[in-house]
Amino acid sequence: MKQTPDNAGGAVLAQMRSVEPNNDRNSDIDGRIFRTMAFAVIIAVVASVPFAEWRMTTGLLVGGVLSLLNHYWLISSTTAAFKVVAHGAKPRITLAHYILRYLVIAVVVFVAYKLNLVSLVATIAGLCSFVIALFGEAFREFYFAIIHREETS
Repeated sequence: MKQTPDNAGGAVLAQMRSVEPNNDRNSDIDGRIFRTMAFAVIIAVVASVPFAEWRMTTGLLVGGVLSLLNHYWLISSTTAAFKVVAHGAKPRITLAHYILRYLVIAVVVFVAYKLNLVSLVATIAGLCSFVIALFGEAFREFYFAIIHREETS
């Protein structure tokens, strides 16, 4: 018969409170992801200038900037929420803050599209710079896991 592990209960919460939520490793990862996103947006915009029409380039730029802004908002709001939880208080971040972030992005994309300033496909591609950054971080972690693996015998 399989046995299930004991529930950690309050011990996990106590450990979370003792750990600073914005330690060096988390801020390094966040910084690398943000830099990779910015690098991907710059490469895409520069590469599209000689080959694509101006609306495509503008769409990549607008989508990329919105993606960077969204990432920054996400990191700052979750960091603030975990700092509040770490001190034992109830977080005040509501669902409205998360919805507002996506509403701002949708309004900017809609207005830019209606003014015929951007290509919608290029804007969505620019918004996907986070995916490129996550793949970059995954490949980096995979590389270091292979290089620094321990022998098992």
